[in-house]
Parts: sequence; structure tokens; C-alpha cells
Amino acid sequence: MNPHDDMPAAIPAMWRAFKRGYQAEPRLLTIAFGLSLLAALPDALLALWLMLLANGVTGHDRFEVIAAAMGLGVSAVGTWFLRVTSDRVQRRFRDRLTIALESHVARLQATVATIAHHERADYLDRLAVLRDQVFVLDHMYMSMFSTCGWILRLGVTVVLLMSISPILALLAAFALPTVLTSTWRPGIERAAEERGASANRLARHLFTVATTAPPGKEVRVLRIGNRLVKLRREAWERWYGPVASARWGSAAWHTVAWLIFGAGYIGAIVYVTVGLHATAGQVLLVLAAGSRLSAYIGATVGEIGFLRGVWLDGSRRLAWLEDYAASLTEHADTPAPDQLVDGIRLDHVSFAYPGTTRQVLEDVSLDLKQGSVIAIVGENGAGKSTLVKLLARLYQPDQGRILIDGVDLARIRADDWREHVAGAFQDFFRFEFRARHTVGLGDVPRLDDQPAVVAAVARAGADDVIGHLNAGLETQLGPTWPSGVEVSFGQWQKLALARGFMRDHPLLLVLDEPTAALDAETEHALFERYAAAARIERRDGGSGNGRQGQITILISHRFSTVRMADQIVVLDGARVAEVGTHEALMAKGGQYAELYGIQAAAYR
Repeated sequence: MNPHDDMPAAIPAMWRAFKRGYQAEPRLLTIAFGLSLLAALPDALLALWLMLLANGVTGHDRFEVIAAAMGLGVSAVGTWFLRVTSDRVQRRFRDRLTIALESHVARLQATVATIAHHERADYLDRLAVLRDQVFVLDHMYMSMFSTCGWILRLGVTVVLLMSISPILALLAAFALPTVLTSTWRPGIERAAEERGASANRLARHLFTVATTAPPGKEVRVLRIGNRLVKLRREAWERWYGPVASARWGSAAWHTVAWLIFGAGYIGAIVYVTVGLHATAGQVLLVLAAGSRLSAYIGATVGEIGFLRGVWLDGSRRLAWLEDYAASLTEHADTPAPDQLVDGIRLDHVSFAYPGTTRQVLEDVSLDLKQGSVIAIVGENGAGKSTLVKLLARLYQPDQGRILIDGVDLARIRADDWREHVAGAFQDFFRFEFRARHTVGLGDVPRLDDQPAVVAAVARAGADDVIGHLNAGLETQLGPTWPSGVEVSFGQWQKLALARGFMRDHPLLLVLDEPTAALDAETEHALFERYAAAARIERRDGGSGNGRQGQITILISHRFSTVRMADQIVVLDGARVAEVGTHEALMAKGGQYAELYGIQAAAYR
């Protein structure tokens, strides 16, 4: 789905959002809606009881006075009782719906086949607004209930006014400008907010940099605190300036609309008292109903504005995210193989990140044989990590194909393929759970499998990390949690590597500089053990742990590690420059030999 296309149409998007709420809590939604309508009636009838009371007093009609007084009492008690009951039911509905909606949005973003929506500025701007709105999406149902209640009050009030004179119905027409401006204002303001979403995200990022612990040392040593504050202020003003301008402009028109209604209200009072020579009760009804009419219109306008600004806008973004997620999986109809027979082939693959024209990979063709350890080397920006993202189906090639035993990877279901992919990355995430779960997440079905976690820790050489934790694998990681402990970056990286080793027999194991924080000797020893184990499995035909056919992709800047690979791929300027074993590439005396010589000289 092109991000520059318009989002889904308003009414269908709202209907989809409403259906999602009904599917989550059908019984509570029905009860909450019914109670909100019932709670509106006693309040709307207040002007009627006041008219009867005035007529009874002026006409000395005791029965009418008693009936009006009883009506006022029932209305007051009924309003209180129904509002309290309605509020409690709606609160329960909202709480349960909040979990359902937030889970739905989180699930959509987490299960989208690619990560373009996390890396593209145009998607990020749209998602940034949706993330802000998802925490109030539950309120849109409350707003809908309130809107219907206010409309019911408004309808009853108009009927009461028409009982005095049909021409008084025109008072509602004077309120139309307020309705129009209220429905127009949020869209204008939301558009201004989205245009400045990038600046707003920058302001938030700078605030995080200035106020959180990870960048704290560099902020102080570099003495950039004041500069961060200045840059944040400038970014915030770039966002807020257009937003404030849009708000002031829309507020001016809204004020004019209310002046029009005020003029109509004054005219209605003059018309009833002078033109109709109405009774005291009728005048009181017009005064009460007319004043409440303005309050009802104001509340209705406010709720419509909320619906326009949050429900309409948020539901369209939610519908866009649903459509976007669906569009990326609709052509995937093939299961992933249980093991590789031939391997993986990149067939004239080219790729440029969306929104850019520079080719990160250009006409790349490679054969990655099953059971092999492949090292990818090259200077920064050569496309190494991008190649890994394509193999993991985090992005789709712009041109060419990636074939898994002859089957186009684009046809294999993303979730199915990723069940057969494992890996560890340099830019790993710090999952602040118990150490056992921080590692076990690498294979969720075995999250609580203690022996599997221990084996993964051993493969990653992270036994020393676990050994230093006060409660071993049961230690809570992260100092911000109760009894939580902080560990060093290198220790976090070992735990991330262990997480990547949780799956015993993936088809593809990706190791994208997973030990960059470790010293060269530790990295070398770790991968020497791994490469030796892989060769034993390959020689024995994969018996023992099902590793037959596994392909390992290793990215490292340390050539002492790279040389252990069965095949080395050298990337240069988005293209494949050389392919071969360490010995063959050294004998060739090309780019690999030159880079190896430079690094070896640095260690002499």
C-alpha cells in the first residue's frame, strides 16, 4: 500500500472500528449504549416539568403543581441513578475494550511481514499519531454513547419548543454553523499535527536523550545538555507553530458560529414573549429549553468534534494499518521446508530503501549451499545487514528473487519462514525480563524449558554472565524493576547471542556482528567452537540435533573469525566483489586479501 495514497474512506473505517468493539464485548456494548440513552431522558424533560409547575402556580392548580413537583423529583433521582449506573457499566466496558484495542494494534504492528513501517519516515509519522490515539480509542465508544444521548436530549427539547410554536424549531437551524465548524476544526488541526509529526518525534527523541540514563555519560562529558534543550525547543516550535495557527484560525470561525446561535436564541425569546403573548409557563419552557438547547448543542458539538478528531481519524489510521498488514501477506501461500536440500539462491537481487534512490544492493547473485557457514564482509554501508534483512524477509527485493530450494521466498508465509530462522544482531534489544525468559524468547514454545535455556547459554559462552547473577537464570534484569540488576553491554550481548542459539535446528542462522562488544580472543574462541560443531554435524549427516541443511550467515569485521567460514562473500559498493574460501581469496590477492592484510598489520 502506497503511503501517499489516501487512507480508507471515513464511514467504512468507522464502521470497522465499531464492529471491532462489538466483537470484543457485544453484551457490555449493548447494555452501556442502552443505559446512556435512558440516562438522557429525565434531564431532557426538566423544561416540561418547569412549565407545568409555573402553569400550576399561576393557575392555582394544586394537582398540576404536585404532578410537576413529582416529575422534577423523579427526573432528579432518575438522572443521578441512571448516570451512576451508566458510568460504571461504561467504565467496565472501556477497561475491557482498552485491552482488546491496544492488543489489536500491537499485534498488527508486530506481525506485519516487513519492518518498513518502523523505518520509513512517512509511515512513522502516521503511526506516531496512531500510537498517541490508541490510548484514547476506547473513549470513542463512550463518545458515541454520549453523542447519541445528547442528540436524544436535543430532539426532545426541539419537540418541546415546537409544542409552543413550530417556528421555534428554527432555533436548531441557528446551531448548524456550530456543528459544521466543530466537525471541520479537528480535521484541520489534525492535518497540521501530522505535517509536523517529524519535528514532534525529534523533540521527543531529544527529550529522551537529555533525560535518560543510557546517553547520560556522553551528554555530560560532551557538555551538550544546553544544546539538546535548544534543539528540542526549536523542534517543538516547528511542530507547534503551524498547529497553534490552525487552532486559532478554526477557533475564530467557531466563535462566529456561536454568535449566530446566540442571536437566534435572543430572537426566540422576543418572539415568544412579544409575538405570541405566551403564558408564564410557556415562556419559562422556552427560557429553560432554549438555554438547555445551547448546552445540548455545545455538548453534541464537542462530542462530534471528538468523534471527528479521534474516532474518525484514529479509525482511518487503524483501518490503514489493518489493510497495510493484510497487503503484505496476501500472496504468501507456501509453507517453509522442514530442511534445506539445495540451499538458498539470490538471483539478481537489487534493493533500495523506500523513499531513496540509492541502491544498497545491486544485481546480487549468490549460491548459499545447505550446511555451509557463509561470512559476509565489506566496508560500512556495503549492504551486509541489508542482505540479512532480505533473507529474513524483513524487506522484499525491488528486483530479482530469493529462492529457498527453488521456491520464491515471497511465496513462503513470513511467520512460517521465521520459525526456521534464528539469529543475533549487533543492534539487539534488551529484554528486561528474568534472565531465563530473556534467553528463552529465542524459541517461545520452549520459553520455560530450563535445559534448553541452559544449553543455549552454554553455546553462546554466556555461562559466566549467568554465574555472576545473584539468582542465576531467575534474576530480574534491568535496574528500574524491583530486585532488578544492571549488566554490562557485553553481558547483554552474550545473552542476546544465547537467545539466538535457542533454536536447535533453524534452516538459517544469522549472526550479524553479535559479539562486537566482546574482545577478539573471546569472539574467535566462541565461533571456533561453533564452526567445529557445525562441521561435525555436516560430516555426520546431521544426526543428533537435526542441524542438517542449516545455513549460517556470519557478519564480522574481525577477519580472524571470518576465515573460519566455508565461503566468504565480499561486498563492495552494493555489489558482490569476490566469493571464495579464505585461502582462495588470499591467493587471488584482491580486495579481501588487502583488507585482511590491513587488519593483520594492526595486530602486529
